[in-house]
Amino acid sequence: MSKARKIAKNTVFLFVSQIISYILAFFYMIYIARYLGADGFGILSFALAFTGIFSILADLGLNTLTVREIARDKSLTGKYFSNVVLIKIILAALTFGLVAVVINLMGYPQEVINVVYFVALYSILTSFYGIFNSIFQAYEEIEYQSIGQVLSNVLLFAGVLIGIYYGFSVLEFAFIFFISSVISLLYIFLVYIWKFPPYKMQLNWGFWKSAVKEALPFGLTGISGMIYTYIDSVMLSLFQGNEVVGWYNAAYRLILALLYVPITINTTLFPSMSQFHLSSRDSLNLITEKYFKLMVVTGIPMGAAVTILADNIIILIFGYGYQRSIIALQILIWTTVFTFIGAAFIRLLEATNRQLIVTKISAVCVVVNIALNLILIPTLSYVGASIATVVTEAILVGSVIMIGYKFGFGVSKNRIMEILLKVTASTLVMSVLLIYFKIINLLILAPFAVLAYLAVLYLINGIDDMDRYLFKQIIKRR
Repeated sequence: MSKARKIAKNTVFLFVSQIISYILAFFYMIYIARYLGADGFGILSFALAFTGIFSILADLGLNTLTVREIARDKSLTGKYFSNVVLIKIILAALTFGLVAVVINLMGYPQEVINVVYFVALYSILTSFYGIFNSIFQAYEEIEYQSIGQVLSNVLLFAGVLIGIYYGFSVLEFAFIFFISSVISLLYIFLVYIWKFPPYKMQLNWGFWKSAVKEALPFGLTGISGMIYTYIDSVMLSLFQGNEVVGWYNAAYRLILALLYVPITINTTLFPSMSQFHLSSRDSLNLITEKYFKLMVVTGIPMGAAVTILADNIIILIFGYGYQRSIIALQILIWTTVFTFIGAAFIRLLEATNRQLIVTKISAVCVVVNIALNLILIPTLSYVGASIATVVTEAILVGSVIMIGYKFGFGVSKNRIMEILLKVTASTLVMSVLLIYFKIINLLILAPFAVLAYLAVLYLINGIDDMDRYLFKQIIKRR
């Protein structure tokens, strides 16, 4: 199977599993939000945000490093697995201890602290079984990771339904998250044992030092990303209370769900981009251009559509008790648009061993985000937090793209302008139709809008011969 066919197969497989997972997560978060109300949902959202900031410490970028290095040299599998697993066990214990100390020092009620404990275990275990998924990614055998992801969400969905039926409290819902991560970890461990022969333990203390040093830029980037992704919910909890956190997270959880798209593409393309960095600069630039174009074609119309239909979306999904979430969704959706646009360039820098640059930019963005939240939250509440998030992401993406050009990688400026103009024109046509037909049922209007957008994009040659060729390769049978 050619490299393009392999990438296409993995992308489709993972994308299907992501859709299934998204649907399940979509519904169980709705059920939780409606059942617990804004206050209870705010407590759980705070716990997920708070522990999410710390969870990256249980990895420190080791998962990403493992993918990159094993993708380049499969003989390193045993060495990375045996050493990284032990490192992560130590990191997991330290992370939970740090979470426990900090949450107790913050003076929250005992119920909130207990919720944080269970969610912290869930976050840490989820990060821990990433080492197994990293090896599957490096070997480009994505199906096992995909099944595990679906399994995790099936367990959470079933657990939420059981919890609602039996009248669980917010603490018991947190316990459901923990149990789902335990079962998912057991699954991925058994698959790894079955798929890969047992490797001789190759413990090497010198390797620990070099691996952590090499992975740390990935980890620091992740920490920075987690902070400016979740710090707004933590600060809202401190300054505004649980109910406001619930309103904000009703919108924010929808935004996080949409990030499955670039995450899916990242997972499938990163091993190939790492290989092309060593073997073919032209192939690396081509895959970066197509990645960028796919994200722009997807992201910009999505941003416009959600902005126009935000009131329909929030009321349909969460009910009238979350009407204050509408404006947050209209603002936050543009964070996703910027994330989509910058995804290819961020992965490009990481694949070419320039992850430290991304780390530095992310660190600056953390400072910017915290400063903006401190300024905006006291006066504008969750609206201010939404604005801070969008501005931060715009700064990060703009900086990464400029750095990419500095090193001679990426997409030509003329090509970027051509793509943006055609996508914007198609999006404007779609937006007019959405505004005019907004009273139509959302479930009917959404697919109609997608078809209209794609039709206009096709007519103005926004989908070129290379795009059509690659699409045919995806659907072509072996």
